[in-house]
Amino acid sequence: MKLQRMNRRALTLGALAVSGALALTACGSDDDGSSNGGKKTNANSNIDCDGAKGQLMASGSSAQKGAIDAWVKQYRAACKDVQLQYKPDGSGAGITSFLQGQTAFAGSDSALKPEEIAESKKVCKGSQAIDLPMVGGPIAVAFNVPGVDSLTLDAKTVADIFNDKIKTWDDKAIEKLNPDAKLPGTKIQAFHRSDESGTTDNFTKYLKGAAPSAWPHEPAKVWAAKGGQSASGSSGVAQQVKQTEGAISYMELSYATEGIKTVDIKTGAKEPVKATVDNASKAISEAKVVGKGKDLAMELNYKPTAEGAYPIILVTYEIVCEKNNKKDTLETTKSFLNYIASEDGQSVLKDEAYAPMPTEIITKVRETVKGLS
Repeated sequence: MKLQRMNRRALTLGALAVSGALALTACGSDDDGSSNGGKKTNANSNIDCDGAKGQLMASGSSAQKGAIDAWVKQYRAACKDVQLQYKPDGSGAGITSFLQGQTAFAGSDSALKPEEIAESKKVCKGSQAIDLPMVGGPIAVAFNVPGVDSLTLDAKTVADIFNDKIKTWDDKAIEKLNPDAKLPGTKIQAFHRSDESGTTDNFTKYLKGAAPSAWPHEPAKVWAAKGGQSASGSSGVAQQVKQTEGAISYMELSYATEGIKTVDIKTGAKEPVKATVDNASKAISEAKVVGKGKDLAMELNYKPTAEGAYPIILVTYEIVCEKNNKKDTLETTKSFLNYIASEDGQSVLKDEAYAPMPTEIITKVRETVKGLS
């Protein structure tokens, strides 16, 4: 079956080397001047570099860029014989590149679809691709309304805003949720992702699950609603919110920086919930593994009722072949994935505004990575 995204994007191996890739370059020696020879180092003795060497190419989710940055910094200190390039060009592009055999693994904020798993049997040579949940976090709804520092919205109101039903910030539905705010009559400028995005997929899954009557569109990586404006990547929509008066958009919390304000979400709990890593973790802990066999695809709960559980969440998967990964990159792939799934790898996430995977889930990920062949 030919995939729609494959008709849109034809990525080449050379494209992965352009600007935007995160390069983990080789160095001649450790900080103390001794060569590591591909082994463990004093810089980070818990990272196993045995067998890791050469170049590792990967691409996909821009949501996990901050996590990749942090992981690469630590991995670079240990495995100096590896060159790793990760291009954060979006989940759709990452899966396309992986299915075309151009990368060792892909990052995606949505689990593989059945037709993608079927397609993966070509590159996996009779095996199939599997989803490894590695990092989670909140999808923040960010806004720029001069004079308004705090804003509460519920699922229906968010859906109506992005479905072009609510057009100004002083709309009665918004006023009702924010009785103490001085809301201006400024036109709402709703921004969505222009690229195929797992963040869009998860955001629209939340809208569909929490406010089905207000959001008639099926969740997807491609934005389906009419109206609004678009920008490429999480960084693109974040920039638009920052510079556009009246703007609102959705993005990973790690992109809501430099003064960008985020919406508190009214759920079934008593108090509106802020977009924080801890609050997202409470919702992610309710997720269930629904993948078959070694596939660890998860089903998220977009309508949590527990106090403090933030409902708009995503999980980013690293996608690899269960068996028959490329021999020249297998050991390096396993080395890197083993590290990011380890306690040390997961421990750096919270400081970067990401949520570590629940213990029960990440334990399964570690076992699966060890068995990759």
